[in-house]
Amino acid sequence: MRKLWRIGIVKDRGQPMLGLHGHQVAFRGLPGVEISALVDSKTEGLDEILALTRAQRHYLSYQDMLDKEDLDVVVLCSRHPYDHWPQIQAAAARGVHVYCEKPMTVSLAEADQIVAIAEQQGLKICAAHPARYGRNFRTLQALLAAGEIGQPLVIHGRGKNDHRGGGEDLVVLGTHILDLQSFLFGPPECVLADITVNGRPLRKTERTETVEPIGPAAGDDLYACFRFPGGVRGIFQSTRGLYDPSSGVLHMGVTVAGTRGSLALRFADGVPEDKLRISRRPGPVEDGADYQEVALIEDEAIPGAEPLDYSLCGQPDVCGATWFLEANRAAAWDLLCAIEEDRQPVSNAHTARIALEMIYGVYGSHLSGRSVAFPLEERAHPLDPSE
Repeated sequence: MRKLWRIGIVKDRGQPMLGLHGHQVAFRGLPGVEISALVDSKTEGLDEILALTRAQRHYLSYQDMLDKEDLDVVVLCSRHPYDHWPQIQAAAARGVHVYCEKPMTVSLAEADQIVAIAEQQGLKICAAHPARYGRNFRTLQALLAAGEIGQPLVIHGRGKNDHRGGGEDLVVLGTHILDLQSFLFGPPECVLADITVNGRPLRKTERTETVEPIGPAAGDDLYACFRFPGGVRGIFQSTRGLYDPSSGVLHMGVTVAGTRGSLALRFADGVPEDKLRISRRPGPVEDGADYQEVALIEDEAIPGAEPLDYSLCGQPDVCGATWFLEANRAAAWDLLCAIEEDRQPVSNAHTARIALEMIYGVYGSHLSGRSVAFPLEERAHPLDPSE
């Protein structure tokens, strides 16, 4: 491993957005890492942000940072996917690797270009899909591989089902669930989907007014069924307004049902954190399955790394859930190792493109009224009025 990695962070507080996931502290405390610079158009409270990230220098613009710093990696924290492609292009022009917030982009055509430019230039792009790195989800993966629930039959995934339920939930939060499904079972083979608005089928011309600029989205109730290798079925379901904050019920997450039991894990980004649970009762999950908590696998320590500072959890734009902090560090270290070893990170531009393709496939299936096969032949968005 090289002696010094220079990291630049793009976290612009001047751009209003919902809460972030703590990527700005992902590289903090890793061996041989220098947080060289931070981009932020706001200067109010800057000292606190510099202290939090440990960035040595501040820039008002991304371009200025790239022009003046000799960086190895940039961290793109914006949760607005329209921001990413221009930023990735600028980084690629300088041979700088990327750790990018999800979704990687709005456009599947842009995702194709990102994959191409990364392959042509040997660029490593790690997409921030933390479930691939969280001990909770990796333990779930290990239990599946060990046959703990027999032959997997179906993975049932849900978004948050809050005020963004339906099409917006599919893009903003469904990207996590869809990526997790392909992580566990491989790229999907096909999808069949149904989307409604006020109880009637979604029409191509309809759009949801989204909370954030996430690109085309539509529908307030959405159900999609994917087929994965080996005949495993993957469900994604989201309904607007289903989530009740007072109930204590967290919808977002997955349940994997097999021939000899089932595994369940919610995707908690706050506290209390939900635990990985297993039921060893065969038969349908809804028939009174009795779940028990599962101990998580232990990770090998990163040689020379500082202990994780769990007091960061709950700080501004850092999730309260400790597993996010751990997964971010694991992703950052995996990216550095991938650069050193000339391999793809576990979460990369290819896997991020698959998640986006699955989203396109959901709309394509509903609007065509049939099952849609992957990879998609048509790369334009199915909601594009010109198509």
